[in-house]
Order: sequence, then C-alpha cells, then structure tokens
Amino acid sequence: MVSPRSLYARNPIRTTLLLGPACALALGASLVASPAHAAPAPAVASASTPITAELRTGQSGPQVQALQERLSELGYWIDGADGEFGLHTEHAVLALQKAAGIDRDGIVGPATRAALDEGTVPSASTDSGSVVEIDLERQLLLVVTDGEVQSVIHTSTGSGQPYEGSDGDERIAVTPEGSYAVFRDVDSWDPGPYGALYRPKYFNGGIAVHGYPSVPAQPASKGCARVSLAAMDWLWEQGHLDVHATVVVR
Repeated sequence: MVSPRSLYARNPIRTTLLLGPACALALGASLVASPAHAAPAPAVASASTPITAELRTGQSGPQVQALQERLSELGYWIDGADGEFGLHTEHAVLALQKAAGIDRDGIVGPATRAALDEGTVPSASTDSGSVVEIDLERQLLLVVTDGEVQSVIHTSTGSGQPYEGSDGDERIAVTPEGSYAVFRDVDSWDPGPYGALYRPKYFNGGIAVHGYPSVPAQPASKGCARVSLAAMDWLWEQGHLDVHATVVVR
C-alpha cells in the first residue's frame, strides 16, 4: 500500500490538486513545491563569504550558498545548503525578515543583508525545558531549549478573519494564546472538515502544527500553525513535537 507521503514525493502537484484548503482562508501563494533543477554544478562558498548581491528565488551560485550557510548558522531552518534559492531558502529569508521587523518579501536586499550581518535572531519567552513557541506577532515557530532558541521556522497562523464553521456558525480564525501539550498526532495526511493536514500535531482541540504546500508571509489559517512539508518532516524526525511536548502560543 502506497503511503500518502510517498504519493506526494512522487507527484507533489497532482497530490496538491486533490486536497482542499487546510486550516486556511487564503492560500496566499501557489500550491507548488520548490522547482526542480537538473544536476547543477556544486557552488563553492563558505559561511564567511560576504553576501553582497541581491538574491531571490530562482538564483543559484556561491552567494546563495553563503546565504544558506549564514541562515543555518543563525538557527533559521533550511533544508540544506546547496546553492539553489528555492522554497525553503525563501522561507528562511522570510523568517529572518519577520524577526528583524522588515518587509517580508523573501528577497535579500540591503535591509536583509544588514540583519544577516547583525546576526538577528528572535528571543524566547520561556526559560526552562524543551518547548515549541509560536510567536503570533512575528509569525515564527521557535524550537527552544532552556530559554535558548535552537531553530526558527517560518509559519502562518490564524488570520483573524470570520469564516463559516463546519456546523454553519460564524467563527473567527484565531490561534488562541496559552500553554498546551501535544495530545495527538497523525503520521499522514489527516482529512478534516476544511481539508487535509500534513502530519499534524494537535495541541488545542482541532488546532495543530501541520505541514502545507503554501505558507504565506502573513496569517492565513483558520487557527492552525502551518509550516512547509519538509519542515514538518524535520519536526517529526527531531521529536520536537512528540505527544506531551509543550507548545506555547504567545
């Protein structure tokens, strides 16, 4: 029997088209995976390489690899440093821009280069234990250990807009603040009243951290915290959101 994740891995676009919106009011970006590239020559760069160029999605080379290595060094989650500016590099740039309070455009311009040079990272609100924090104002998911931010992931939470619930009542799309614990997870696409959620980790009723093909720079869900499919895989593999793990929404 073919697993949902294997199906997605073989044909992400076809699988995406079969899914309805999940915890979402607006997709905000096309439901496509990072563009494939045909065997690019490896870029040669190091974390100490100065980043001087304006960089954006679709570019490649040593400057992009230096960007990826610097982002990773600061703790911004990125799926490897391969010198290709794809979806995950854009998400890491967006996370940095959110932390720095600058325009969220996913482009590495002067302000973003300054944030990289300054080593801008968000701070944690907790000071002990292993915690996943969801920062509503900055739209960031933080993996925190004893008050130290270990990883920063681009996320999109409740939009604050009204929507019609599955029972026909009008509701407001919010991600409620508070301290919670993961109480259930599903290691597959989990069907729901608003569509399927990828490998969700439920921490407050039907609200979960879950993967989704589209993660806009602004709040866009019905209450869940979306991250990319690959970032969700990483959260599962690292055990940061195992059942009973603490989730603080602030």
